[in-house]
Amino acid sequence: MGDIYSEKPWLKNYDKKVLPTLKYENKTFSECFQEVVQKYPNKTAIIYMGKPLTYRELDDLSNQLAAYLIKIGLKPNDVVGLHMPNIPAHYISIIAVQKAGCVSTGISPLLTPMEMEHQLNDSGTKVVLTIDLLFEKVAEVADKTSFSTVVVSEIADFLPGMKRFLGKLLKKIPTGEVKDLPGKKVIRFMDAIQGMPKDRVFVKRSMDDMIFMMYTGGTTGPSKGAILTQRSYMSNRTQVLAWLDLGPEFFALSAFPLFHIAGLAFGGFSLTVGASQICVPNPRDTDFIIKMVKTYKPGAIVNVPTVFFELMKKPEFRQLDMSTMQWCLSAAAPFPPDYIAELENIIGESKFIELYGMTEMSPVMICNPRYGKKKPMSIGMPLPDTECKLIDPETGEPAKLGEPGEIVIKGPQLMDGYFNKPEETANAIRDGWMYTGDVAKMDEDGYFYIVDRVKDMVIVSGFKVFTRELDDILMKHPDVQLGATIGIPDPDRPGSERVAAAVVLKPGVEKSQATRESILKYLRENVAPYKVPKVIEFMDELPTSGVGKILKRELKKQMVA
Repeated sequence: MGDIYSEKPWLKNYDKKVLPTLKYENKTFSECFQEVVQKYPNKTAIIYMGKPLTYRELDDLSNQLAAYLIKIGLKPNDVVGLHMPNIPAHYISIIAVQKAGCVSTGISPLLTPMEMEHQLNDSGTKVVLTIDLLFEKVAEVADKTSFSTVVVSEIADFLPGMKRFLGKLLKKIPTGEVKDLPGKKVIRFMDAIQGMPKDRVFVKRSMDDMIFMMYTGGTTGPSKGAILTQRSYMSNRTQVLAWLDLGPEFFALSAFPLFHIAGLAFGGFSLTVGASQICVPNPRDTDFIIKMVKTYKPGAIVNVPTVFFELMKKPEFRQLDMSTMQWCLSAAAPFPPDYIAELENIIGESKFIELYGMTEMSPVMICNPRYGKKKPMSIGMPLPDTECKLIDPETGEPAKLGEPGEIVIKGPQLMDGYFNKPEETANAIRDGWMYTGDVAKMDEDGYFYIVDRVKDMVIVSGFKVFTRELDDILMKHPDVQLGATIGIPDPDRPGSERVAAAVVLKPGVEKSQATRESILKYLRENVAPYKVPKVIEFMDELPTSGVGKILKRELKKQMVA
């Protein structure tokens, strides 16, 4: 490349244990899981509402489910939709689908009926595994999709008998109605595996076979299915385990949903290394998370920023004994520096790790070091065997040191492409490089800093406004709980835009013109005049994705309307 990026300045800042180039085993997910079962059969794999499930139990249950999937006619490469929160059935299903030689696709409960219909039809999903509480969402699209079978779990599955009985009797465990669907087979999860053999199911897969089809947000139209292979996902597993120094002794709590690539990565990597993890069915239930941390004292917590923000509001979280906490990791959305300092006052200095990933990269590609220097606002450095450069979106040339450019990246964790979308694939992957659509800067140490999405960059009378930078400044105002800036059309200047801000105020702060003027005065003192929002709108909440990422596309629709 002949530029600063080809010199890889980040390598000199790697943790001592992390090598620039790693050795990758040609072992599939199913093969690695089987090795874990043989080594640690009686070790706790997951803890669900106080009940531990061992690796042997997960192995037996996933063998039974895999046998059922094969019995009803599923063949290698058939797609299975997983539409559940983080309950045991979801973990079991991920493993079982792999054992049966099939492919799973995570289906978010937050999808609209139209979005779910698109994903099910686009992926060709044959079987859907859901939970009774979400059954109605599947029923809404059943007659418009071609899946044959719905397997329905429930919150009470895998709880001890008496706890399950009393919980349902006293209505402390929520349930949902399950009914027949014309032309579809509907069966309870526990009935599906009942009587199925526990003998090992192993449909051989190659490293180039698809492992997951995970759908991206679809910022420019309907969501696209990213084809992740055994090689790309398991390569990223090797990279992440080396980077974070994770092994079978690891014990963590992750509130990332398994239907999202971040949860699928953390959950799957843990299952294939022999680590233990706590199930969090509802990531918004911060009281439950606090109770689990207090009871089990995990070595790590993995959340989106919004979950950490909510936890930090709780005095009970601030009073927890964090002596066993090794680190907390955040991804999927920016984490303001002031909040990092506040969180580290609770968990301990230098224990916060921020990373950057995307579905198309299986998903982790850049991360702050586990042990080394973590820079506030930085997403860290490229992982081993991951090349990265910044390209000026206008000139196509590498951006100069410290200047913004689009993140362009390559590595063994890169997806195979978008399912049945050759044009979209060719646009995203050029000469083996993934064009991420994210704008960043790199410092002299090789640390990267997200500036904005290429599409979120606002052009004001020819000047570029990077809304991510403006968001960070806005969030520092003492009255602002959460804030986001976008570009809206400027009616006075065709082809130009105005900066607009949506603000959620802290409790007790009045939504008044005086508050608006206070925020504007603060911004005028801290940013160039063309960056100051022409519109500030107070909201009770901002539109977010299933993992807490602010959806600027939806926000723009609301504010323009």
